[in-house]
Amino acid sequence: MRGVTVSARGGVVMMLTGVLSGRTRYLASAFSTRAGFSSSAFLVQQQQQQAMSRRVDVGGVPVPLFMSSTSDSGSGSSTSSSTPPVEDIEWTVDKVRSTFVDFFVEKDHTYHPSSACAPLNDPTLLFTNAGMNQFKSIFLGQTDPNSPLSKLTRATNSQKCIRAGGKHNDLDDVGRDTYHHTFFEMLGTWSFGDYFKKEAIDYAWELLVNVYHIDPNRLYATYFEGDPSLGLEPDEEARQFWLKHLPEERVIGCNAQDNFWEMGDTGPCGPCSELHYDRIGNRDASALVNADDPNLIEIWNIVFIQYNRDETGLSTLPAQHIDTGMGLERLASLLQNKSSNYDIDAFQPLFQKLAEHSKVGPYTGLVGADDTTLKDTAYRAIADHARALSFALADGAVPNNEGRGYVLRRILRRATRYGQQILKADPGFFATLIPVVVDTFGGAYPELVKQQDVILEIVEDEEKAFSVMLDRGIKFFTDLEGELKGKQQTTVTADKAFFLYDTLGFPIDLTVLMAEEAGLEVDHAGFERELEAQKQRSRDARNAARSGGAQRLELIAEQTAWLADQAI
Repeated sequence: MRGVTVSARGGVVMMLTGVLSGRTRYLASAFSTRAGFSSSAFLVQQQQQQAMSRRVDVGGVPVPLFMSSTSDSGSGSSTSSSTPPVEDIEWTVDKVRSTFVDFFVEKDHTYHPSSACAPLNDPTLLFTNAGMNQFKSIFLGQTDPNSPLSKLTRATNSQKCIRAGGKHNDLDDVGRDTYHHTFFEMLGTWSFGDYFKKEAIDYAWELLVNVYHIDPNRLYATYFEGDPSLGLEPDEEARQFWLKHLPEERVIGCNAQDNFWEMGDTGPCGPCSELHYDRIGNRDASALVNADDPNLIEIWNIVFIQYNRDETGLSTLPAQHIDTGMGLERLASLLQNKSSNYDIDAFQPLFQKLAEHSKVGPYTGLVGADDTTLKDTAYRAIADHARALSFALADGAVPNNEGRGYVLRRILRRATRYGQQILKADPGFFATLIPVVVDTFGGAYPELVKQQDVILEIVEDEEKAFSVMLDRGIKFFTDLEGELKGKQQTTVTADKAFFLYDTLGFPIDLTVLMAEEAGLEVDHAGFERELEAQKQRSRDARNAARSGGAQRLELIAEQTAWLADQAI
């Protein structure tokens, strides 16, 4: 990892490691060779050569926090008619991000750079899906005393996150609404055995109300209402701290499902407190808190890690921790007075570039049943996927047919299909979005700039390979759709879905998506059986090759033990 840790208490800690060429990683992956890689930033001197949007004085030395591709005043390219030009937006994404980090650095937090969104050294995670992932060892008490993490007492950053695949998977929802993303940034703060509930609540209120100037009359806070089955009383302490800022009717007790956080079946855990924002205002919206109302949205989650769960139940931790997270895109939409995350400034350059390729018109923001042609769904999905792939590839992940790599391949093929079938874009359109992502986010994340050529080469190769099969696959599915509807049938059979997967390279979720768009369903269980049968045929073929065609013997434990006793 390459990065800088900056503390307002003074001092700069640098962590440098060598990295492999991205192209080497991609080629190695193609030959089923796993290559380790970790990167998060340029060297400090490379960072200092670029324009800075924020610096903090550390021991008399101005140290950069985040670099912006535009200044705070926002001089930049014009955007679509639905969004004002960047220079008219007070709270650009760059400014929202840097203001958050600056605020907490001034509160004696160490700026600890975002970890990779593709954690190649953590086999338990497909992708980094929360800001606390890189600090897991601190919460578990497993930090190497020689590690820079062991010195942290307070930290802050904007963490690159991807939620696609695994337990946290938003891929299927991306494009269909205005707030789901596969890639997003999580603004986070942490206290490791330092301050606790009072300071965390006061800091959150001060930043939102006094710095971002959010109307306090639109804010609601939740606290843990207690749970007799867990033997836990209501978190009256957090409630009282909130009552210093909010009236009683806007401080709301909620159950364990919403307001008790756990890392897993065992490990550190504790009650949490959420801040919600009412987009409408001038009303009592307390009944809508945690009711999935699109106009009353959660913006910040503050977790009070004070317990440990083991096989015997809950016990109090010797040290209490704070873990907070706030989605950057959602906060920016609130500050820019946008009802959709996709209407914020960071997405407009991508939409403009995509409109150059679209033969069905520009983005108009339609959602759900209103988006009858799926044009706007395609715009949102493609823009999101361009961000996710750019960041993941910059951090060393590569598309392939296993695990994390296959998720990335699915994302790219999903975007390519949306562009060529729905937007009628020509093959190769998707790769042209990569430089736009780099231009938009490269100031804050210089690894995008450094790895741009590698990212572009991989995306071009993958897009070209799939485009060759895409037309055949679309034609096959269109013919199949006509055939099924002509017979008044609604199910894509397992063998057809497997043919699309095995012969034409269509991931099953892409086939499911196309089927849903056509009002059809897929025999998913049958597809899984077909897939397992193919895997078994492959295993049998490998075993036969190893044995030279001889009959394969399978021995039980007693037989192998006898052979061992005989020294055979």
